[in-house]
Amino acid sequence: MWDGLAATELVEVKRRAAIVAEIAEVTPVVVDGAERFAWHDSGGQSAVWYFTPEGRALLLTFDHESELNLYGRGGYAVQESLYRGVPEDLVRLVRDRPENYESLNLVDEATGAAIHHAGGVFWFDGGQWREAEGLLAHCAREGLEPMVESGFGYCTEAYLFGLEFTPETVVGSRAGWYDDEAERAAALREIREVFARHG
Repeated sequence: MWDGLAATELVEVKRRAAIVAEIAEVTPVVVDGAERFAWHDSGGQSAVWYFTPEGRALLLTFDHESELNLYGRGGYAVQESLYRGVPEDLVRLVRDRPENYESLNLVDEATGAAIHHAGGVFWFDGGQWREAEGLLAHCAREGLEPMVESGFGYCTEAYLFGLEFTPETVVGSRAGWYDDEAERAAALREIREVFARHG
């Protein structure tokens, strides 16, 4: 998945993020000029994307069963540290912001400062995708595999990075979701309409 993401032009990453968000019925929002798109599986896993006007991006993934789930564990300082190495203007997009379904806040009880939870913190610098230095350092200290514990693979599966992204491949990737051919055909029609809205 990581290699697939890295090989995908940012404009296409953004298009896929917008399509997947609409299919998941997550309304996009603008945060300080950055467009936010998100996906969740209604079970505690999510992917949240922020695309800035100047061509950079922030991706947060979250797996609620992971060792990197710091929510409810008093983990504000650790969560803040996972963002180390990400430019401050990108981190500002998730610092002291209202909570939402995909992103709850971890709060510093001493200062009231808040930051959105994320197991995986990744960013695009305008030329390439990077794993946050803080995420890598924390995982090295704790003996964790960042790409596994971040939920990156599962949380980005819907975007089909490295694969053809069409209504047909999206429906094919969700084959187990449909009870019969009529249900599958109805889903394909709906997803084609979503693709048509995004060019």
